[in-house]
Parts: sequence; C-alpha cells; structure tokens
Amino acid sequence: MKLVRNIFLVLIAIVLLSSFTVTAAVRGNKTLTEQDKYFMQLAIKKTKEGVKDGQTPFGACIIKDGKIVVCAHNVVWKTTDITAHAEINAIRQACKKLNTIDLSGCTIYSTTEPCPMCFSACHWAMISKIIFGTSIEDAKKAGFNELTVSNEKMKLLGMSYLDVTGNFLKEENLELFKMWLASLKMMAY
Repeated sequence: MKLVRNIFLVLIAIVLLSSFTVTAAVRGNKTLTEQDKYFMQLAIKKTKEGVKDGQTPFGACIIKDGKIVVCAHNVVWKTTDITAHAEINAIRQACKKLNTIDLSGCTIYSTTEPCPMCFSACHWAMISKIIFGTSIEDAKKAGFNELTVSNEKMKLLGMSYLDVTGNFLKEENLELFKMWLASLKMMAY
C-alpha cells in the first residue's frame, strides 16, 4: 500500500512541476533573444502573405540550430483541408526537407498558440520548443471556432516535455487579426 501511495505522490509532483514550468514560461519571456524576435517576425511576414492570398491569419516557422528550416502559413481555404493549419504545414514541410519525422532540437515559432491538433503534432514530431504570439482565446475573439484548451493544459494533461513560451510579440501578432478582419476575403472556420 505504501508503494502505491508513494507512486501516486510522485505522479502528483510531476504534474504540479510540469504545470509550474509552463506557467512560468508563458508569463516570463525574459530569456527570449533578438534571434527569437527575428524568427517570430518571419512567421508574421509569412502570415501576412497568407492573408493577402485570402487565407486566415496564422503562420509558423521551424528553426533548427539557429537556421530556418521552413516557414508556412495556414491554407485551409485554399486546399479545403481543415487540418492545413500553419503549424501542420510547417511540420510536414520540415519533415520532408530534413527527411525525418523526428524534429528534436527544433523550435516552432507560431503567430498564435497552437490548437490542440497542432500542439499534438508538435509533441509527436518531438519538437523541443514552442514560442507563440497570441493565445487561443485571442483567436476565438477574432471569430474562430476554437477548442479553448491551452498549450499549458495540453502539456499538463499529456505530461508532454515541450517547452512552451507564449505572448511573445503579442501586439505585433494581434495586428494580424486586425489585418485579416479588415480584409474583404475574411472567412473564419
């Protein structure tokens, strides 16, 4: 009985520590660098290309060893593929380019917090770090039919190893929603 109790206590400690790590990262942003800013700005630029092409305001870049692997934007409407989110597109392209499904050591910069599907894909691709701009709540406020399960909650529930940092360049990323809302091609899903 003591063994079961001890295992239970260890599991609770792991869950609590996992939650603390994500919470600190989401509120922190103190360790992010000019290079992180540059890579997020590339994701923002890619998003703007997508919005100008009639797509939704989401973009992502995958970086490995300080080098750009790929940048992609959402193409849900263009492809009529509801899974064609920016992060999924970037992961697919990165796996193909690197000839592997293991993206360990990679960081994904996403203009918006990855949805549960995209977070899961990052986890399964073994991406090491997610840095995002706006939150899932921000996307919902812009009119998207979001499952409001944060990356913090996904990490906690799935006991994922992913390092998550949010609200990075949030104001610049919020501008993407404004740009999209002002466009004549605006369509949410």
